[in-house]
Amino acid sequence: MGTIYSMLVTGRWARLARRWLTGFVLLIVLAGGAIAIALEVTPQQTVIVAGQVIQVGASAPSLSLSGPGEVDLFGQSLPTNLRFRGPVRPRLQLSQITINSELTTFVEGTHPAGAERVLGARLAAGWKRTTVKLLLLGLVVAEAINLGAIMSTAYTAPALLRRVHSLNDLVGAETYLPRIRPTGPQLPGVQAVVMGDSTAAGAGLAPVPGSSPAARNCGRSADSYAQDLSAANDWKVLNLACDGATISNGLLGPQTHDGQKFQPQLAVAERAGHASIIIISVGADDLNWAAEVKYCSTTPNCDDKATTAYFQQQLAEFSKNYLDLLSRLAALPNQPQVIINQYYDPFGSAPGCLGPAGLSAANLQTLVSRLNTLNAVLAKGAAQFGFASPQPDFAGHQLCTPQPYVQGLDAAAPFHPTALGQLAIALADQGVLHRLSA
Repeated sequence: MGTIYSMLVTGRWARLARRWLTGFVLLIVLAGGAIAIALEVTPQQTVIVAGQVIQVGASAPSLSLSGPGEVDLFGQSLPTNLRFRGPVRPRLQLSQITINSELTTFVEGTHPAGAERVLGARLAAGWKRTTVKLLLLGLVVAEAINLGAIMSTAYTAPALLRRVHSLNDLVGAETYLPRIRPTGPQLPGVQAVVMGDSTAAGAGLAPVPGSSPAARNCGRSADSYAQDLSAANDWKVLNLACDGATISNGLLGPQTHDGQKFQPQLAVAERAGHASIIIISVGADDLNWAAEVKYCSTTPNCDDKATTAYFQQQLAEFSKNYLDLLSRLAALPNQPQVIINQYYDPFGSAPGCLGPAGLSAANLQTLVSRLNTLNAVLAKGAAQFGFASPQPDFAGHQLCTPQPYVQGLDAAAPFHPTALGQLAIALADQGVLHRLSA
């Protein structure tokens, strides 16, 4: 009898334990749902500093108890340098950029006074407003968990955000480039400046007759789109582009190419104080694009996790450097029209002649997708600053077509534009200039 009674009691307690466990799990699920719903319906708070509009909100809940926040920059989600306590962390979106005298300070924070003095305080205030609304919108059943999970960040995040003196402090940068100071004589006769990488230089094409050793070293060509625009408009165009140039090593910082050191392209461009147009082609070397293409030609599948993670890392770093470049272009005293060229598609959809070189249809699709992602960042960043961002149309003239605009695999500069490809880029830029002048 005692044994039966004991079994009944044990079974009863087991059923009660299962009920309590089920209830506890249900409470956790409801709490998570409450937090998710609160995050979804809570409006972002607007912070305005130095004329720039930042939306302050909260990221999706995480299973970890601490970690970085998020910054949405040109459509790319970048982790903050700061780490926050709690599963719900700040999410900041640079939603509107206004070109004014405080813009570069807002990005770089190089001066002891001004915009950076109030940036951290305003971000902290915006986060406080966000978390208060999150708590008010939390479901009653999850109130205790909301208080514990969200308030752990609500109380600690403002102190961290107040330490932010600039946007670079928030998202970090691979290099902190000094203020560019132009050196050398002024270039008053220049009407347009072209800056960038080997695409803008005209790599693999005929050199400019009588060009300097520096121009030949950088691969600048008589068939580049800079020369096409010069001939079409009777302009004096200063082409500063150089093979292998990136934003940090070429445009905003010095570049060493084949043993020769070059000044930052923007520093030379600033000497052309009367130039009314600046055209830029940059990004491929920042993302190590040549290595991406080579890897995709040697592996059956280049859309693997490791390569994708590497691409995303390079793209995130490029986005931060791109913001630095755009802010410095916007701060130029003569306020030229700025055109940021997107990249052309050199491949097309079918492998064709690229198949024997190892580029399958699937790998070509991966490369085109990543190229489109880079172009989206270029276009969105340019639009935020009010700059134009055309994409040259190479449709029907990719590498394996009867009349390609792209140099072949055996050419001096494979996948770079031919003379006709350079002309197509010039026509895209010319179309923008016509629209701007209309």
